[in-house]
Amino acid sequence: MVDRVDLNADVGESYGAFRIGCDEELLGQVTSANIACGWHAGDPLVMERTVQLAFEGAVGIGAHPGFPDLLGFGRRNLQISEPEAKAYVLYQIGALDAFVRKTGETMQHVKLHGAMYNVVSKDPNLASAVIAAIQEFDPDLILVGLSGSPLIKLAEERGLRVAHEAFADRAYAPDGSLVPRTSAGAMITDPAAAGDRALRMITEGIVQASDGQDVRIHADTICIHGDNPHAVSFARSVRSKLESAGIKIQPLRDFI
Repeated sequence: MVDRVDLNADVGESYGAFRIGCDEELLGQVTSANIACGWHAGDPLVMERTVQLAFEGAVGIGAHPGFPDLLGFGRRNLQISEPEAKAYVLYQIGALDAFVRKTGETMQHVKLHGAMYNVVSKDPNLASAVIAAIQEFDPDLILVGLSGSPLIKLAEERGLRVAHEAFADRAYAPDGSLVPRTSAGAMITDPAAAGDRALRMITEGIVQASDGQDVRIHADTICIHGDNPHAVSFARSVRSKLESAGIKIQPLRDFI
């Protein structure tokens, strides 16, 4: 049985006059933060404030690059080339790192967002480009990606530190992929159910798929989506379930 796990959340997704999520409360529950870098969400002031909040809470800081799609919140697929994928990721990591450096902290990880996360998880050419971007920027960074995905396997082969990610608030297909958000039942809506799923992922290495069958899964980190209006309740439920079972909640840098 795994005795420790990281909890991560997508945060810093407000921009301008628009407010998304409850970042301050959520950062009090998680151990790693995926901070939007201004393309799918976020803006310079939000990035700066979110980095500072994470730093003050000893939360591991990660870049959360996505497609340049503010209107679609980065959840619409864009056809991009390998050079574009590499440049997009480098650009966004660099933008966030400016604020990280100001605190005297170092960036812990990179996790892609939305449609970019999904397509790069499966496309070996785009995956290779993203891995190269991370290694050229800082080879000590941890890549967070879908557990067991081709992206994670390729990154491991290339010598990059990786964290296998599972989702407490998303439904899984029988092949271990996430059920598309456009499908019925794609989101887990009950915080208690999310906590139970997370506990089973860690203690048994299993998640129940949408068809009812059990699917094997390895999780170094469990994600809570910050744009969910009930994200804080979900995070509290997941953390409570895990800690009650003796599972330590620690940032990735402590064990990856």
